[in-house]
Amino acid sequence: MSNVRTESVLQENEGIEQLELDALLGRLLSSQKAALDRVEEALPDIHRAVEAAVPRLQAGGRLIYGGAGTSGRIGLQDGVELTPTFGLAPERLVLLLAGGAGATTQAAEGAEDREDQARLDLEAHHPTANDVVIGIAASGNTPYTCALLGTARAVGALAIGVAGNASSRLLSEADIGICIPTGAEVLAGSTRMAAGTAQKVVLNLFSTALMTRLGHVYRGRMVDMRISNDKLQARAERMVFELAGGEPTEIVDALRLAGGNVKRAVLLRKGVEQAQLEDLLLAHDGDLHRVLATL
Repeated sequence: MSNVRTESVLQENEGIEQLELDALLGRLLSSQKAALDRVEEALPDIHRAVEAAVPRLQAGGRLIYGGAGTSGRIGLQDGVELTPTFGLAPERLVLLLAGGAGATTQAAEGAEDREDQARLDLEAHHPTANDVVIGIAASGNTPYTCALLGTARAVGALAIGVAGNASSRLLSEADIGICIPTGAEVLAGSTRMAAGTAQKVVLNLFSTALMTRLGHVYRGRMVDMRISNDKLQARAERMVFELAGGEPTEIVDALRLAGGNVKRAVLLRKGVEQAQLEDLLLAHDGDLHRVLATL
């Protein structure tokens, strides 16, 4: 018998399938709301994780997400958005999922027990002490994910664990543990529910705060986003206008000279020479506030 709380059956949900639809939806929503309370309690640990990750990434490290099943796919979802949203270079991001790429769209639950494969998967990317490895597991005992963090710590990388069980192996393997004890699920064992919601929010908070601290946000705008369609081109032009002014043709020209990067286009509109852009940004860790303060 399992003693994992997510596998427990709540007495009040024994007959949940017989509820009227409005009552069923209300019960499901209540479980999601309760998950957010657990995230709020974990804010101090999320704070610690962001603070510890910033200097590693500033030193050239990578952000590595890892997990199995639902938890692993939630990690992939968070990580894959960082390049288009914040301009994080693809080579600075590693996404590991038990079972490989095929497990993204089809369940490969047996793969979660493969500690040996976890070590091989991470070692294939030659982790270093500047890397940040985030392992996500609802129970906190998924062998694949635990082995990822153990391998990360062995090379001095920062190991961050996100789990729903405070006494779990994953959190003991981590340098910084983020515990979100959502407890028994409204549907016993279905960690795509409350646990999944809590994991998604934790990763959203962590990665968004991290990217903000790394200088990818200025005045509440995603100034390093990638322009990949007409909607984003229009958004970029609007941001440059709001932050630096100019006529439409001047803004389009600035974005073209800046390779489509809003941050660099703003600096061009502020009078910085194109040849100076990279040196200025490098000297100030990409922080537009600090660069503009020197002009």
